[in-house]
Amino acid sequence: MSNRLAGKVCIITGTGGSMGREAALAFAREGALVVGCGLYADDAQATVDAVRTAGGTMVSLHPCDLTRPADCGALVDLAVRTFGRLDVLFNNAAMAYFNWIEDISDDEWDRNRREEVDLVFYLARAAWPHLKASRGVIVNTASLNALMSFKNLGSLGVIETNQTREQLKNPEWAGYMLGKTSVDLDGPRKWRTSLFLASDDSSYVTGVDIVVDGGMKVW
Repeated sequence: MSNRLAGKVCIITGTGGSMGREAALAFAREGALVVGCGLYADDAQATVDAVRTAGGTMVSLHPCDLTRPADCGALVDLAVRTFGRLDVLFNNAAMAYFNWIEDISDDEWDRNRREEVDLVFYLARAAWPHLKASRGVIVNTASLNALMSFKNLGSLGVIETNQTREQLKNPEWAGYMLGKTSVDLDGPRKWRTSLFLASDDSSYVTGVDIVVDGGMKVW
């Protein structure tokens, strides 16, 4: 590892989930001081334990509901109170609720907005003064569904996560989605783009969408 994030204070959301846990471990291996959060305390604490066992530094706020502005403020306060600054906000946490457009209910739409959009805005707003002071960065991760559609309900990548694990057991869905993935990406390599964007190496990069999809978009 290059230790490219040495000393950087990084908030990573959703660290109790599968992708958030891997992100926390990857950032910590690069020297980041990780501040995590999760809805479910046991899962979030397990990530803290994994990072510390691996020799990294991490604290976490859990349970933490990022659809509540007060919880977003508390997460930023934890980072600044513990480490004295904030350098990176990595918006990883989100939950989508899929349905056909003619069938989606008002409640489903409201949940999508709250858990896909509102939580990013609330946390970015809370973190902004500290990111301005440190000339820090915001990294957002999202599904490829933002750029293209799929015959079946889509996922990010495709990457096996807690949300996609059951879908991947369906041979029809898995065959279709994995058949559109040109590159078999495993292990820490899938986090290299996020690590690059969080580091000083990307200081001349701003306001861009970078597609990391294993080649799905070329089909």
